[in-house]
Amino acid sequence: MTNRSAVHSIDEYIAEFPPETQQVLEALRALIRASAPAATETISYAIPTFDLNGQHLAHFAGYGRRVGFYPGSSGIKAFMEELRPYKSAKGSVQFPLGQPLPVDLIRRIVEFRVAENPGKLR
Repeated sequence: MTNRSAVHSIDEYIAEFPPETQQVLEALRALIRASAPAATETISYAIPTFDLNGQHLAHFAGYGRRVGFYPGSSGIKAFMEELRPYKSAKGSVQFPLGQPLPVDLIRRIVEFRVAENPGKLR
């Protein structure tokens, strides 16, 4: 794997991982995109990021045995009970590779983050 800080797109970032991890990262990317269609893709903090109205909505990242999902502290706090089966911290949660992503939960977290975005149309 090359130095991830040198990547300029999410495609480049994902391409650095083994095929099995690429599949999970692409699934997570597609899920975020579908849940927040107005968000734009970028690289921030050297990881894939979705921005909405000039603010970070969610990040994700790949690791050796897991993927990280970073919906911010509000996203974690609002779904704390449902995230209990996963290792989490104030603004992040880890999903182990080899286990299905909790698709419905991730979708609802992203939708929550979109709803709380101050730039959304009211």
